[in-house]
Amino acid sequence: MNHKRPDLQTAVELVEVDAVARAVRRFGDRYLREVFTEHEISCCGRRGGPLSALQLAARFAAKEATLKLLGPAAGRPGWRSVEVVRLPTGACQLRLRGAAARLALQRGLGPFTVSLTSEAGLAAAVVTCGSAPGTEQPRTMRSSDQ
Repeated sequence: MNHKRPDLQTAVELVEVDAVARAVRRFGDRYLREVFTEHEISCCGRRGGPLSALQLAARFAAKEATLKLLGPAAGRPGWRSVEVVRLPTGACQLRLRGAAARLALQRGLGPFTVSLTSEAGLAAAVVTCGSAPGTEQPRTMRSSDQ
């Protein structure tokens, strides 16, 4: 038997923590509600204290990396259609809904995995997903595409 293994796609994104902190200061709730889900916002709070720009930046990086893998030529899905969900174990996973979920299904992409990290004022996310052989592959993004 010749079973073809799904191809693995990977995207990496770096985000400056200060850039996210500035966006939160400048646009406040409007920015938060446009980009992040209620779950994400609640995970980035510190016991009733201020939101963690570091944690928000890591989630923003995960959203960007996921959208790179989806590679929409037009009609980019909204930020909130990609959600970083924190599990009770503390690990994170991605949940796609709406336009992002439809695009992943159309392109035969999934499941998606995410790893978040930070260092020296930068937050990073690595997102991987499988793609079924014979399905449309996401286009490769270059840094100049951003």
